[in-house]
Formats: sequence, C-alpha cells, structure tokens
Amino acid sequence: MKRKLIAAIGVAGIMIGAAACGGSDKKDGAAGGDAKELTVWLTVDAQKNWPELVKAADDAIVAKHPGLKINHEYYGWPDKNAKLDAVLATDKAPDVVEMGNSEVLPYAVKGAFAEIDPSKFDNSAAWLDALKQSVTYNGKTYGVPYYAGGRTATWRKDIAADSGITATPKTYTELTADLDKIQAKQGDKFSAWYQPTRDWYAAMSFVYDAGGSIAKQDGDKFKANLSSPESIKGLTEFKNVIDKYMKGDKTKDEADRPIVYGQGKSALVFSPAWEGANAALPENDKVGKLADKIESFVMPAPSGKAMPVFLGGSDLVVPVKSKAQPLAAEWINAFTGTQGQKGLVAKGNLPNNKTDLAPLKADPKTAVPATAAESSWFVPMAPGWGQVEKAKTLQDMLQAIGTGKKTVEAAAKDADAAIDKVINTK
Repeated sequence: MKRKLIAAIGVAGIMIGAAACGGSDKKDGAAGGDAKELTVWLTVDAQKNWPELVKAADDAIVAKHPGLKINHEYYGWPDKNAKLDAVLATDKAPDVVEMGNSEVLPYAVKGAFAEIDPSKFDNSAAWLDALKQSVTYNGKTYGVPYYAGGRTATWRKDIAADSGITATPKTYTELTADLDKIQAKQGDKFSAWYQPTRDWYAAMSFVYDAGGSIAKQDGDKFKANLSSPESIKGLTEFKNVIDKYMKGDKTKDEADRPIVYGQGKSALVFSPAWEGANAALPENDKVGKLADKIESFVMPAPSGKAMPVFLGGSDLVVPVKSKAQPLAAEWINAFTGTQGQKGLVAKGNLPNNKTDLAPLKADPKTAVPATAAESSWFVPMAPGWGQVEKAKTLQDMLQAIGTGKKTVEAAAKDADAAIDKVINTK
C-alpha cells in the first residue's frame, strides 16, 4: 500500500496551556471517562480500504458505553499534520489521531500526546521492535502501533532468466553474482539494481546490518555515529552498489522509483512492498504485463542475515488535550487489538506484533514481507531528530558519496558534525 510519511513540523507552540488540561499528567487520562463524544482522526487509507474495521471498533465501544457518539474525520497524508498543528493550539483537540510512525517523535518531545500504559493494549509485549521504538520517548509510551509496512527486494524474473538465473538469491554473494550477470547482459544504460542515491532508508539498512547506526544514546544524550568503523563499512558497501549497478541519475531520491521501474529500466529494486505493485499499474507499466514478470524476496545482507529494514507504518495517539482520554484508549485497543489485527492482515497489512506475524511467515502469500519485517531498525528517538530529517542531512551525505564529491569517510564525518549540532535540541 502506498504510504507517504512526512516529518512533523510546527509543533513548537501547540502546547501552551496544555498542563492545565484535565488528565494531562495521568496515564490514559484519568479525566474524561464519562465523555459523551469521541472524535477519531484517521487517514483515508482506513476510509477507503477497511471501513468495516472502523465500524467494528465503534460498535464494540458503543456497546460498552450506550449513547456515546463517535465522530470520524479522514485526512490525506500531506494535509493531516498542518490541520493537527492548528487544532492542537485550541481546546478542540481530537481524541485519537493516526500518525505515521516517523511523525510521532517531534510531537512527543513537545508534550503534545498523552502517555499511555502499554499493558492495557492487546499484544503490547510483542509489538514489533521498530514500531515499539516509534512510540517510545524517554522511556515512556506515547502511542499504540496500528499496522506495519516493510521493505522487500523485487526483481524481474524474465530479465534474470535471460542471464541464466532461475531462482531468487538467498545470500548477498548470490545476489551480487546474479546482478553482475544481469548488468553484463543488459549493458551500461541499464540499472541491474535501481537504487536512488538519496534513499537513506536503504542506505541505513546497510549501516545497521554492519553494526553501525545513525546515532547512539549515552545516558540522556545522543551522539552521531555515522563515522564509526561499522557505519563506514555499511556506507562503503552501499556506495559499491551505487557504483556498480545504479546507472541512473545519482542525485535523485526514491520518489519516482515505481515509475522508473515500470519503464523497464531496471531489474531490481529494494523498496516498500507496495512499490512493485505500483510499478505494475496500467499507468506506470511500460513493459507490458509487468505484474506477471516480477517476484519479491527477502533482501539478503552482507552480514549473511536478512537485511534489516526500516519498518514503516502507522501509530495511534491520544492528544494530551483530549477530554476523553480513557475512552480514546478503549477505542484504540478495540481497533488495534487481536480482532482488529486479523482484519488488517486480511487487507494485506503486516500486524503490529510478532505473535500475529508468525503465521504469516508460513503462508507463501505473505512469507516474504513477514520475514523481512522481523529484522528492522528505526531512527534515533532523540529530541532533535526532526531537525536532522528537515535538514536532509543523510540525503546530502549519500549524494556526496554516490557522486564522488566526497569520500565515504569525509561525508560521514561532516554528517556527524551536522547531526551533533541539533540532535539533542528540543
């Protein structure tokens, strides 16, 4: 499913007077248990793709609280945060809000969301690691994982077959050997692996696989870590991929990758699982019957394990200004709990927890994304991470490396310096 996760901005002033709101200092909000209305903000994904799951959660809560009115508002990803910033500055905050998992941190830093008690939510002990990280700040929990979306490798079976390759690679050595054959067969104008240089999600997978990281936490402070030997090893291998297999524009990000892939200019992409399907849509498919020619597999990593992936997805939060925090928590559990997860999985999503993920690994239809999701990483949950993202520090570092403007070591050192200036700043 196509998702657009945008960095949260403009939250610096939204919490004026929040400390005076009922329940702002109590888990799940002690006040508001007798509220007569509940306002739930979700993105259009829920409205279009699983409205029956929303209704089921509504029905479960209304059955427990007769007379309760539940209002729903639906937003597109590009519009939601601006509307949220505006309403959080008033006394009319919604009670439940869907956030992209990379959006939660800046709001949590500013105190915009209520702390919740994970033990009150189904399967919280088994939440996927990256999703759990996305709602945790300073040891406290500020949201509930909703569902997940992972990254997989997708390649052209027909192009592989032209080079005598009959099966997807299971190791990184096999992968690079296969790509070498494909590159030699297809020529220098073809990208055996179309890997946009500024795609920091892919690059950091190499970094974390090598034992590196974007930043490390030491006590209550974070320190940039891209110039560590482990991170340099991962960045160097990422550069090797760019140099050998990426024949496109090395100043681009991943925004139009499905379109490029649909044009038949590449054999392999490492991307969110929905991108392969998007490339095969009629408006993007210039190959002809592309859907029948692509195959997904778990991306093998240089370490010998599965490539750790950035696990995208959504979280549900309760604004600290909500006047119905206990009811909001109840609704979230009804929607994201055991029954809700079954419904979301049936719609093609990955669940928010390892318990529900396990059977998907045994089903050939879901084995690839489910297995890939087991090994994941997430961004540093540091107060200034939003400023790092906004400055595009990682993207600029990768472009300098990919274009040869700087060495890996020099680019990483410069990125570390830029990150250290802001990463601990609220």
